[in-house]
Amino acid sequence: MFGKKLFIIPLAIVIILTIISTWTLPTGATQLPFIQDIAIYSRLLRQVQSESLNSACIRLDGRCLFKLSATDPDLLSDRIHIIQKRFGDVTADYLAEADSQAEVTIKPTGNLQDLYLKIDDTSNQFEEQSSERLFTVTNVDARANDLGVPVRAKQLKYTIEEGLAQAKQERLPEYFRRQIIIGLSVFSIIWLGNFPLCRGIRMLRKSVRRLAPTSSSKALSVKEQLAQRQKWNSTAIQLRLLQLTQLLAWCGGTLWILDLYPQTRIVPFLLIAALRIPFRISLVALLVYFLIRSTYFLIARLSATAIDGQPAVPKVNQRRKLRINTTTRILRSAVTIFWVSLGILAAFWVNGVNLAPLLTGAGIFGLGISLASQNLIKDAINGFVIIWDDRYAVGDIVDIGTVSGMVENINLRITQLRDAEGRLITVPNSAVEIVSNRSSQWSRADINIPVAYQTDIDRALGVIQQVAQTITQDSQWQERIWEFPNILGVEKFSDRGILIRIWIKTEPLKQWEVAREFRRRVKIAFDRAGIPIPLPQQQILLESKPALNNLEQN
Repeated sequence: MFGKKLFIIPLAIVIILTIISTWTLPTGATQLPFIQDIAIYSRLLRQVQSESLNSACIRLDGRCLFKLSATDPDLLSDRIHIIQKRFGDVTADYLAEADSQAEVTIKPTGNLQDLYLKIDDTSNQFEEQSSERLFTVTNVDARANDLGVPVRAKQLKYTIEEGLAQAKQERLPEYFRRQIIIGLSVFSIIWLGNFPLCRGIRMLRKSVRRLAPTSSSKALSVKEQLAQRQKWNSTAIQLRLLQLTQLLAWCGGTLWILDLYPQTRIVPFLLIAALRIPFRISLVALLVYFLIRSTYFLIARLSATAIDGQPAVPKVNQRRKLRINTTTRILRSAVTIFWVSLGILAAFWVNGVNLAPLLTGAGIFGLGISLASQNLIKDAINGFVIIWDDRYAVGDIVDIGTVSGMVENINLRITQLRDAEGRLITVPNSAVEIVSNRSSQWSRADINIPVAYQTDIDRALGVIQQVAQTITQDSQWQERIWEFPNILGVEKFSDRGILIRIWIKTEPLKQWEVAREFRRRVKIAFDRAGIPIPLPQQQILLESKPALNNLEQN
């Protein structure tokens, strides 16, 4: 859809403007005065330089014919306004007649020089032709070009005469035919080159959608996620570059075609000048986007390299992978804030804004914000300490105060937990004081197995020992159980019977799976051995009334 729009819109513009410039305007038609006035009189188009000479163009058919200068920008604006209007009125008469001729003369005025333009109409030999004063060549005009006033006046005389002759030449039918051929050739090249660009954009867009992180990608290992993230960022950069190439090809080609004709040559100048500030901001935003994407790619690559360099010890490697994954998330957030902030300052700077007072004001504003929001500073400091001390990472199961769950997201401000019911709990980092991490380095399955009081306790312990031996030799559970189960023995006597306690050291976050499987196997083994698992029971003793009376008498 993006490629089709880029194709249809410039095509329509080129066809319409070609028709207007070729058939609507006659051969001797003048330039578009309304557009010309906008181009000259708009303050957005003036080149203003503080404490130096300021210059601005007098234009003919959108082309900068010559420049005039002044020390005061406002005086320069008024001068350009008057001279451009006068110059446009005189040249309109010259360009309206095919056989007219122009002559520029110089007349001294004290130490300055005045330029006059005389139009000779050969079709009307009986009408007396008069010279029209254009402007006065001032000392500032001469000084801006490191010349004297007489020399600068002669330069301007030849420049104006050559520019008028060129404008007359560009209105000949032969010139129009040649420019139409050139314009159609340029358009054909862009149109043919658009097909491979559109095909490449479609392929890259599909790749970006396929590689974009989704909920299913969380099931992948950390290394696989980082590899997928590298491909995603590099593919996204290629997609944007290809889209930018397509956009520049169409916009640049359209402006070039418009610049071929004198009647439409002012349009590219107007567009570029009027969109100068948005264009600079867009350029900075585009640069920031590529920097952010490139930094994401480097972070993912460095993280993958760090994971590859870890020792092949599951007990150590798993924890470091979690920490690297968490640090990667924090770095991405930090570099995004850094590049966006730098991009905002760069956008002001490229548009001529003095950054010194802006930075000073931002410092004062930041100080006021910091005093008013001290909790945010505490959150950031505590968040940095949490990450530095490795209290927990993304993927850990933790208890923070009265809440518990899996750490789903962590940054310098907040920690987000997902509890067993699927609720997302957000905890400010400043509120994190005491943390219980159930998956740091390793985990433990704490199992209590009840047996009836009449059961042979040694026989029950022997059956549990056989179950522990069997599960540790099972290839499906060997990687999850890191040490042989520690059968602690009789823990206590309870209403359910005798409690036998077992500790099993497991891979992080696998303690619940191991505990469920161990209980299942113990139940099967107890059933085969005829060892019952008792229900909660209570014993109530009842005494007769005579017995109670005897007790009271005694």
